[in-house]
Formats: sequence, structure tokens, C-alpha cells
Amino acid sequence: METVDEFKQVQSVTKRRVFYIPGYDPIHPRRYRELFRKEGADQAKISGYKFDLEAKKEGGAYGWHASTDIDGQHTDAHVDVLIWSDIVRASMSNSIPATYMQLLRTAYAYISTGALFRLMRLRKGPIIAALYPIGMLLVQLLLAVVAGAILSGLVLWGLTAMFGGLLNLTAQVPLLEALGNRLSLEFWSAFFLLIFGIGLILRAVIWIGVAVYILRWFKKKDGKFFAYYLMHDFAYSARWMGANPPALEDRMAEFGDVIAAALHDDVDEVLVVGHSSGAHLAVSILADLIRAGRVPETGPKLAFLSLGQVVPMVSFLPKADRLRRDLHDLSASDALIWVDVTAPGDGCAFALCDPVSVSGVEPAGKKWPLVFSAAFTQTLSPERWRELRWRFFRLHFQYLCAFDRPNDYDYFQITAGPVTLYDRYHDRKQSWTRIDVAASGYTSMS
Repeated sequence: METVDEFKQVQSVTKRRVFYIPGYDPIHPRRYRELFRKEGADQAKISGYKFDLEAKKEGGAYGWHASTDIDGQHTDAHVDVLIWSDIVRASMSNSIPATYMQLLRTAYAYISTGALFRLMRLRKGPIIAALYPIGMLLVQLLLAVVAGAILSGLVLWGLTAMFGGLLNLTAQVPLLEALGNRLSLEFWSAFFLLIFGIGLILRAVIWIGVAVYILRWFKKKDGKFFAYYLMHDFAYSARWMGANPPALEDRMAEFGDVIAAALHDDVDEVLVVGHSSGAHLAVSILADLIRAGRVPETGPKLAFLSLGQVVPMVSFLPKADRLRRDLHDLSASDALIWVDVTAPGDGCAFALCDPVSVSGVEPAGKKWPLVFSAAFTQTLSPERWRELRWRFFRLHFQYLCAFDRPNDYDYFQITAGPVTLYDRYHDRKQSWTRIDVAASGYTSMS
């Protein structure tokens, strides 16, 4: 593994356009700008270079400007972000019952197609992550039902005890006993049924009320549990069985036009970064541009960096024909370099799984992606690793953050540093532990 000191090359970039495609995230991309600002400053301090970030002043896509000074080499980067957080928010069920309906539909989609069992043969981590929201939501429902049953049962028991006490009081007080004897058996039967009916109704109301309260409490605290968020994430792909909804296709086409225009700018490199679910969106956008002949041979270097990808979660579904075609075409293209970085420590990604090969669409002349690990256990200090080890969601974003023991992977040098992705990695060896065996049950391509 190369270290930072071993990795020094001649400057090949002074100006770069970066296009960042986030994963399934309902929050506006300004969070990624602030993450870039904070973590970039931390990485620069650790690695000994200068890093600056400024807000974007011109119009167009949301983004920012970044610059670095590394070993006397100055580089400017203009970052644009694909905004689809509004589409994500629109896809999220606002009601609790709708979320549980999503749970049933998603489970059916992955189980009935056999995708779940095929995915399990690749990596257990992301499948555990996929099953986690299902399990957590079912546990929440069970706790709500049991708590409601116990509290409502106590109320019914109390009413029964009160009625029994009334009867005992009637028997012990002569005046009440005489009054009771004058009342007919039919009256007491009707009275008992009335009290019992009221008790059952009251129990049902309390049962439902307690259950609803508990479920709402869990939903309110989902910032800690991530059950609803992850359920919506997996349900989004399952709903369309691997296809992209029209609104997302339109947004991808618009962003593709922006990238195509940048390929005619006076820059040295156009770098597309796709993180998590954003990786397979980037695959399709780039494949469209290349097939349409919109990548000039004499323009800037075109590069694609996929981080923490979850491509198989989509490509293994029956209607992912478009994505499988895009993976097939992009992996054999001479128009770009594609580097795929994951890490076994990231339990949410399909770590070191070649997204093309495992999807069963590897072409004869396959060139990409170059697959290697960010090696969290080596690039993070033991103290930092212990701090983050069980924060699975945070680790899924580590690729976009600072490493306190960096090797040749430095997100901020890649996006704002003086070396192209090609010059940095074209002769790097792939990870020998990568998984490149076809595993998908669906390999049709549109």
C-alpha cells in the first residue's frame, strides 16, 4: 500500500470540474459543502498542505469552489452537486402505516425475486443493513402492541375488580342487599354486560392509543435509530424493481447536460464522484454521455470515482435492465477512468465487490472499474477506529472525510489536488480480495 510520502507526482491539473452525486438523502446538499469544508481543513492539517473553500457565486447547479496548495502546486476546483433531495423527500412515506406497507412491499420484492439470497452470498454487511430497518420496525411494532396490551389489560382488570367489589359491598350492606334482591337477574346480567362492554371498548382505545404513542415516539427518535430512513432508502429501489422513476431520469439528464458542457471548458479534468446510491446514478449518466458521443476526444480528462457503492442492491432486481446495460458499456469504455473505492469496515457498502462483474454483465473487453479498499483499519488510527467502529452510518461517509493515517486515498487531494485520477491510480494494483464472480439472477440489458 502506497503512503502519502511515496505518492508524489508531477502536477497534471491546475483547474478541475467536480460533479458530486450524493446517495439517497432528504437533506439539502449544503450539508456536503460543510462536510467538505470541515473535513478538508482537517485533512490538510494532518497531511501538511493548504486547503480553502469558498461559496459559489455564479448561478447554475448548487456547489462551491475549493483550492489547494500542495508541494508548491496550486489547484482550483469547481464543485457542482446533483440535487435530488426533493425527490427523496417526496418518496418518503409521512405516515407510520404507509411505512409498514413499504416494509411488506420491499421484503416481497427482494425475497420473491431471489435477489436477497443472491446478495447475501456477496457481503453480509449490506444485507444486515438492509434487514436492520425491517427488524427494527417489527420490534418497534411488537413493543407497541405488547405495551398497549399490558396497560389496557390492567385497566380491564381494574374495572373487573371494581365491579366485583361493588357486588361484595351490596352483599354486606343490608339496605343495598335488599335493593339488590329486588332487582331482577336480567338487570344484573345487562348491567354486567354493559360494564364488560365498556371495559372492552376502553381497553381497545387504551391499547391503540398506547401503541400509536410508542410508534410515534420511535419515529420521532429515528435520528438515532435510522429505521425509517433506511426503510425508505431500500423501498425506493424496490418500488421500481431496479428502474429509475421518470422524475429521477429527468434530473439525471439535466445534470448530464451540465457535465457535457464542462467537457468543453478550459479545465484539465472533469471528475464525477458518486457516493452510495449516487454511484449507480453516475454510471447511467456517464454511460449516456459516452454513447451519445458527447465526450470529446481532445477535451479534459474524464474520470469517475465511485465511493461506498451499493450497486448490486439495484442491479440484482429484475427491471434494472438500463443499469445493467450502463455497467456493461461503461466498463469497456476508453473515454474515462473508473476507480471504485470501498472498505470492509463499511457495513453499508458492497465492499470490494466489482459492480460490473457481480451483476453478471462483464464484457469481453472489460477495463473498469479499478477496485481497491480505503482500508479503514489502516488509514484510521486505532483510537479513531475504536471511536467509529460501531457507528455504521458514519463509517459509510468516511470516504468523504479526513483520515488521520492516510495512504494514497485522500478525497480532498483527489477532488482538489494537482494530480488527475488517471495519473494517481492507473498503474495501481486492484485489491486481491475483490469479488468479481457473477451472482445476479437477472442479466438482461435494455
